[in-house]
Amino acid sequence: MRIAIIGAHRVGKTTLAEKLCEHLPGYKLYREPYYELEDTGYLFSESPDIDDFITQFDFSVKQIPESEDDVIFDRCPIDLLAYIHAMDKNKNIQHYYKKVQELSSEIDLLVFVPIENPDRIGCEKSDLPKLRYKVNEILSEWIWDFDIMTIEVNGTLPSRIRQLLSKTV
Repeated sequence: MRIAIIGAHRVGKTTLAEKLCEHLPGYKLYREPYYELEDTGYLFSESPDIDDFITQFDFSVKQIPESEDDVIFDRCPIDLLAYIHAMDKNKNIQHYYKKVQELSSEIDLLVFVPIENPDRIGCEKSDLPKLRYKVNEILSEWIWDFDIMTIEVNGTLPSRIRQLLSKTV
């Protein structure tokens, strides 16, 4: 099963992905494209820009079909596209959106981790809180548009794991 965990920054995606791997022996974790690209020497802007997110999007688009079964993606093209759209609502994203639709058959389970109220993690000003909320809003609208089994998880980490395991086992 290919599982993609999506959401805005600082909602607990990585923590959830790492813990889920502990509960699903044999699964491989694919780290966020940002970190994968950074490890290859890609230099990101000091403040994130659309080109950085497009680069991550393109990386993720290639990564998914090349992956094996039984993987967990910490981010996928859907949330990267949400960042692109949040940064520039006037940018024509149809080409990117179509790519995401074409890839939807490659993902078996989409896990949306929304910002909760009250916010479980919080976001400092340096972590771009306005962008975070815009991305969360876009994902809340988009996630149901794809032909992918989708679950929205919330609560504590153990609760999120239980919600996910009920869909994967």
